[in-house]
Amino acid sequence: MPKNKRVVFSTDPTPEPAPREVQLPANPAAALGMQKGKPVRVWLEKNGRGGKIVCVIKGVVSPPSGKKALLKELKSKLGTGGAVKGDDIEIQGDHRDKIVPMLRDLGYEAKAAGG
Repeated sequence: MPKNKRVVFSTDPTPEPAPREVQLPANPAAALGMQKGKPVRVWLEKNGRGGKIVCVIKGVVSPPSGKKALLKELKSKLGTGGAVKGDDIEIQGDHRDKIVPMLRDLGYEAKAAGG
């Protein structure tokens, strides 16, 4: 049956099979299988931010919803602000020494870099 058509009423006694449910990870912020072997780098930057220090997490291989879930978890644990910008996750303040162990606990291969 074509994807854009569905049965509204049918006299056929065999029902349509139920759609399969997509298996989601228990923690949406956790590392996915495609992250294996690809380290996540945590940088300190202050360029173009009025002298304010920002932790930039680069190399997270995840859909946008996974990055938002990771950002939300980090922001709540650190008590700070942040944003997803492009492929990077930015956390306000110098929290690199706290972020690296948190990422490792979630299954990421995290390394401190720069600054």
